[in-house]
Amino acid sequence: MSTADRRQRIHELVLALISQQSELDLLDGDHTGSLAAAQGNPAGWLERNRRVVQRYQALVRSAVTIDALVDQDVGGEAPTNKL
Repeated sequence: MSTADRRQRIHELVLALISQQSELDLLDGDHTGSLAAAQGNPAGWLERNRRVVQRYQALVRSAVTIDALVDQDVGGEAPTNKL
């Protein structure tokens, strides 16, 4: 499988995971964020954006893990029960 194919498959998995989220925040562009706690408080703004980025990173890591598991399951042979 080519790198481009794998990237496309991971991209599609990320989109599928995002579509399953009930609510997914976007990064605030400046420190006048939409949350009252972040307004006028740069530390609050940075913390909120950090949490948003971490949530997206978790979705990407999940997609990569799912892709690897599918690739392993499809590419590998059926397990044998030899002891």
